[in-house]
Order: sequence, then C-alpha cells, then structure tokens
Amino acid sequence: MPRDWHATARYDPATGIATAGGYVGDGLSTTNLAGRTLTDLILGRESELTALPWVNHRSPNWEPEPLRFLGANLGTTAMGIADGEERRFGRPSVVAKLMAPLTGH
Repeated sequence: MPRDWHATARYDPATGIATAGGYVGDGLSTTNLAGRTLTDLILGRESELTALPWVNHRSPNWEPEPLRFLGANLGTTAMGIADGEERRFGRPSVVAKLMAPLTGH
C-alpha cells in the first residue's frame, strides 16, 4: 500500500523494468488500465494513458520502524472506534474526520 494512496504505472527505459501497483482496493479495473499504460510506455508511445498523473509517480516512503507499526495500529484502532461511533450515534464520526488528513482523504 503506497504511503500517499496513489497508484503508479512506471517504466525505466534504462533498465527495462516496468512496474505497476498501489491500487488500494481498485485492482480489478486498474490492472487493465495499468497494462495498457505500461504497453504505451514500453513502446515509447505518447498517448492519453502516458499523460495520466499516475505515470512514473513515486510515493513517499513509509516512516521507519517502529513508527510505521505504531501509526498503522493506532490508525486501525481509531477507525474501529470511528465505526462504532457512527453505528451508535447514526452520524459521521468525529474520529474519522480527525483521521482523514492522515489517510489522504
């Protein structure tokens, strides 16, 4: 899972290595788009696909351990609390609203 929740389709002509990933739950449709995008990148074709913002995107690195572990687990706990808050009070969660900037939403 990328740090900024941003998928990528990347090709390095110097090494010949192509990668795609970071779909964060949208893999079924995005893999088709990634394959078509990588095809154009590998063949050196400029197209609407190669102009997409995910082409050659580099996500920031995750924080070093144990900060990543602590942050991920605290975030999971907070969102569980948010789910309970929404079930109990029937309104959008205050906890979820506070967590939104940290999750890229």
